[in-house]
Amino acid sequence: MASGVKEVLPPSLDSSSEPPPDIFDGTTKLFTAYICPYAQRVWITRNYKGLQDKIKLIAMDLENRPAWYKEKVYPANKVPALVHNNEVKGESLDLIKYLDENFEGPSLLPNDPAKREFAEHLLSYSDSFNGAGFSSFRADGIGEVGAAFDYLENALGKFDDGPFFLGTFSLVDVAYAPFVERFQLFASDVKKYDVTEGRPKLAAWIEEIDKIEAYKVTKADPKEFLAALKKRIAC
Repeated sequence: MASGVKEVLPPSLDSSSEPPPDIFDGTTKLFTAYICPYAQRVWITRNYKGLQDKIKLIAMDLENRPAWYKEKVYPANKVPALVHNNEVKGESLDLIKYLDENFEGPSLLPNDPAKREFAEHLLSYSDSFNGAGFSSFRADGIGEVGAAFDYLENALGKFDDGPFFLGTFSLVDVAYAPFVERFQLFASDVKKYDVTEGRPKLAAWIEEIDKIEAYKVTKADPKEFLAALKKRIAC
């Protein structure tokens, strides 16, 4: 299994930063933000496939992003964005599939047709899960997030050949890990709710995910996550 390697992370570029002179020089670059769960998905995939030397990270300050990013790189003005073969691609679920299909390294989807079909189902559901999490934290009590975590608990019981959604670590785990991490922190800190209580498969999954080095090196300070979540939910 490929693992993340300790790398020196570049500082985040802000509105005072000049654009890199080599954006479209033929090399591959991932525009990311260390606090963004969507960008974290692609960062994890890059690390797991061992592409640290082939895909350069360019970090952005989302609170004070440079104007040139929208003008010169990605008109949607979001992260993640991937520059590959001098073309810019976006949307995190599309990008994790793109990296898996177009770059070397261990495959993050199994060959089993049943597992691939279930993977597509869970990847499609991920937006609903994320929406339930964010909306529930604005509500009294736990709202819809309990049912959303129940859905994951049931999904983790689909295959019995490993602790992950498809048995072995896959794009599905990559898609959910950044959001489960944040929602678990927020639920515990603000709602005093343990998302793993009564969900043994989810608890085991979280324990195993935390052993994946490619994921571990993308985790930020929990206090930063909580501050960003509280700010988002207060909006």
